[in-house]
Amino acid sequence: MPMKLSAEQLDAYNQDGFIVIENLVPPDEVESLRDRLREYTHGGRRSDSIYITIEPRIKRGELKVDNPGDGIRKVGNLVQVDDLFRALGLNQNIIGILEQILGPDIKIFRNDLLMKPPEVGSQKGWHQDSPYWPIEPMALCSCWFALDDATAENGCLSVLRGWHKKGPLPHIKVTDDFVIDQDHRGDSLESVLAPVPAGGGVFFHSLLPHYTAPNRSEKWRRAIALSYMSAKSRYTKEGEGPNYFHVKGKTHPGCVR
Repeated sequence: MPMKLSAEQLDAYNQDGFIVIENLVPPDEVESLRDRLREYTHGGRRSDSIYITIEPRIKRGELKVDNPGDGIRKVGNLVQVDDLFRALGLNQNIIGILEQILGPDIKIFRNDLLMKPPEVGSQKGWHQDSPYWPIEPMALCSCWFALDDATAENGCLSVLRGWHKKGPLPHIKVTDDFVIDQDHRGDSLESVLAPVPAGGGVFFHSLLPHYTAPNRSEKWRRAIALSYMSAKSRYTKEGEGPNYFHVKGKTHPGCVR
């Protein structure tokens, strides 16, 4: 049977905007995912359908690494093209929890592997996801799945508990980032760390402000953000929008394809 949240856990998600769930995937499958990812980053495995983003300091020439794979910040679209990552995106434990949050009709909005190489991975500033995304209502849910133990030292998620209820906050462009305007975040003491061991995930609302610190440790911190939406969501840009990866249930007329 797929994993399900208890009534108390579901209430905690709705009140806090996030919940940490361990042991979504067994260790041998996590190891296989790490090995496959390394084939893409260090072993020459390629696909024309994925995209790779390089760490800004490396791209600007301010930092050098011994292997180009050690300078990768992001790998996108592996769920669409890779069998192991597709199985993760459709994992029954992850989808069982998402059904409770989003309902029975689900599509994947995006999937990005978020890399923080040891002593290279930089911070990701405070932001909400939905202000980036052309989807309404702003009520998507991401499973931030850890391929390595995510800790305070290597850049686990920090979140502002309950702030998803404040709605979308003003964001501004800064160097290499798009972040919440400091005037609308203040010097909040409400931030909490959300460490999670490899094989577990942080499920969080797309309006929950979150941040990751630089990786100042000697250990990798690799995670994949699997972002899901109700198939009843609407695409808000001009045109019909992309054909999103369908997970389960129905596709609805006039909604995301």
